[in-house]
Amino acid sequence: MQPHQRLYFMQFAFAITMGGMLTRLPDLQVKFGLTEGQLGLMLITMSLGVLCGITFLGRTVERLGARTGSFIAIFGASALYALVPWMPSALWVAPVLFCAGLLAGALEILINVEADRHEALLGRRIMSRVHGMWSFGFFVTALVAAGLRQAEVSVAIHLAIALVVVVVSGVFILSKVENAPARVEDHGGQTHAFAFPTIGLLPLCLLGAAPLFVEGAGVDWSAIYMRDVFSVEPFIGGLSVTLFSLAIAIGRLSMDRVIDRFGPQAVGRTLLLVATLGVVMVASAPHPLVALLGFMLAGIGCSSVYPLAISAAARRTDRPSAVNVAALSQMTFVVFFAGPPLLGFLAEHFGIRTSYWVIVPVLAVALLLTGALAPGKRV
Repeated sequence: MQPHQRLYFMQFAFAITMGGMLTRLPDLQVKFGLTEGQLGLMLITMSLGVLCGITFLGRTVERLGARTGSFIAIFGASALYALVPWMPSALWVAPVLFCAGLLAGALEILINVEADRHEALLGRRIMSRVHGMWSFGFFVTALVAAGLRQAEVSVAIHLAIALVVVVVSGVFILSKVENAPARVEDHGGQTHAFAFPTIGLLPLCLLGAAPLFVEGAGVDWSAIYMRDVFSVEPFIGGLSVTLFSLAIAIGRLSMDRVIDRFGPQAVGRTLLLVATLGVVMVASAPHPLVALLGFMLAGIGCSSVYPLAISAAARRTDRPSAVNVAALSQMTFVVFFAGPPLLGFLAEHFGIRTSYWVIVPVLAVALLLTGALAPGKRV
């Protein structure tokens, strides 16, 4: 296995356990007796954890290195997600999800910085493919979850199996992870203890946040949307998450060459248009098949815009790559994790279709900012 391919495993393994927990949200909602709004409040604790991890742990990640950092983040978070169904109430789940979010934030910094450095070594893009392995892992776990839900296998057993798979495979693969050398043109200053966006980085932050808003809505709420709007069976409801994740995975795994040929700005604009069409189809779907097609288009559309924004942020020379990546990840992942609780509040008070219509103007703003992806926007 080549060094950069171990980054693929990190993303895939983390998606198996985190995705396992998120794909079983309908069951966790029933287990803890939560409304959509209350479920959203439970999830927001993970958002706060990710925010703290991304904001405060950048220096710690660099000090630990890729191998130790990946061991702690992936195994620690996986164990915490496996604990969720054993908690006696949602109040006990909240601190567990916060700690898991801390580790998720640290892993996000580690993987994105390492991916950018490997791009410099290889002379070609891999950022989209690295994030594609997260989506592929989520597709696999969503497909498994759909079958397990239909077979009425408990959440606890599902997540325990996922934890064992990740730990056993991770011991062999992560033990040989090594730090990639920093880019030659990387900023030579000290890494800041706190990572906040600069004015110059703000357009990329907003641009990266929009597709993650779509992704959060698709991952967390699509199965509940299918259940509440169309009263479909658990397998069909889970199929929405599966197809959405598969579409993202296909888009990310195949997009690097497309970006090299047509440029990040054109690709980003096209993908956002496709995502907008998909979200509109979901929000207005008269039939489950139309909604499933909409989820697929939304998945393709939001697939590679975030990796494009990460690459653009990592190549800026005003601050160390780790700081700019952490700052962008800070804002975008707050949207990824805080967006679903907001959508849950809207779903509870105005209907779940309305919550999807709210995403459309967010995508429209992102379309206006695609110029920030143009080559040469480095400082």
